Amino acid sequence: MNYKLLGRSGLKVSELCLGTMGFGTEAGWGADKDTSFAIMDAYANAGGNFLDTANIYKLGTSEKIIGDYMSHHDRDYFVLATKYTLKDNTTNPNASGNSRKNMMRSVEESLKRLKTDFIDVLYLHIWDDITPIDEVLRGMDDLIKQGKINYAAISDTPAWVVAKGNTLAELMGWSQFIALQVEYSLLARTAERELIPMAKHFGMTVTPWAPLAGGALTGKYLRGDKGRIKPESKRLNSRAEAITKVVVEIAQELGVSESHVALNWTRQQGFSCIPIVGATKVDQLLDNLKTVEVALNDDQLKRLNDASAIELGFPGDFFKEEGVRANTFGGFYDKVEKR
Repeated sequence: MNYKLLGRSGLKVSELCLGTMGFGTEAGWGADKDTSFAIMDAYANAGGNFLDTANIYKLGTSEKIIGDYMSHHDRDYFVLATKYTLKDNTTNPNASGNSRKNMMRSVEESLKRLKTDFIDVLYLHIWDDITPIDEVLRGMDDLIKQGKINYAAISDTPAWVVAKGNTLAELMGWSQFIALQVEYSLLARTAERELIPMAKHFGMTVTPWAPLAGGALTGKYLRGDKGRIKPESKRLNSRAEAITKVVVEIAQELGVSESHVALNWTRQQGFSCIPIVGATKVDQLLDNLKTVEVALNDDQLKRLNDASAIELGFPGDFFKEEGVRANTFGGFYDKVEKR
C-alpha cells in the first residue's frame, strides 16, 4: 500500500480507505464483531491505515467495534475519520443537524464509543441547509484547538457552501476542510459538474462513497446474483447495465475482477481521490486491496469515460465548445498548461 497526503495537509493516508458502515449486524446485514476485527487486521496487514465511519453507522455499533479494536492496537497508527450531523437519538431537536451544539454533543458521544481521546478527521455528514457555514467551521476549529479532532472535512454538501466555508476559514485563520466525501462512480458522475472542480481548486482530496455503486459495478446483477439494490434503482437501469458491461469487458481483458476496474477509474481521473472500499467479508476486502496492483491504459479509460459520460450542463459544456476555447485562448488552448 502506498500513501497519499489528505488534501492540503501533511496527513499520510493509505490509497484505499476502509469503509466501516457494515460493521455491526443491525437491520439484518453486516459483519459481526469478530469478522469486523478480521477485516481490520487484513487491511492493516496490507499497510492500510485510513478508516471511515460515522456516529449513525449501525446505530453506533460501527464506532463501538472500532473502539474495541483500537483498545488492543496502536491507535496512533490509524487515521480515524468519523462524521456528525445525523441523529443518534431522538431526544430533542438539537440532537441532529449541523449546529455547533449538535457537533459538540455528537463528537463527545463518538469519542466514548471509539474509546479514544481524539478523532483524526471529522466530517460534516450531510448539509442541513440551515446552519451558517461559519458556525460549522468555527466549531470544528475550536475542536481542533481543544485536541479533540485533528482535521476538518465535509460530505454531501453543495459546492458553493464548501467554497464559501473554505474562503471564510482562510480569511479568519480557521482550519479549512481538507477532504470532500461525495457519491462518485462510473454510474454517478454528476459531482464533476461543480463539486470536483471546487475540490481541485481548494486542494481537497475527494473520498468517494459507493465507488462500486453498491455492488452494481461488480457485474453480479448482470450474472443474476442478488443483493440489496432494489430492482427499480437507477443503479440497475439500462444505462447502468451498458456501463457495467464495459467494466466487465475490460476486467476480462486484464484478467482482474470488475471491482479493480471500477475503483481504478475513480483513482485515475487526474485529481486527488481515495475511494472508500466497504467490506463485510474478509475475502471482499482482500480482493479490493489488489486494486492498487492494477492500472487502466488510456484506451480503457476512454472507453469507460465514453460509456459513462454525462452532460455537464452550463457552464461546464459551454467551456468545452471549440469556439469558446478559440476565443478564450486565442488558438493556444492545446499549448497552455492546465491546472
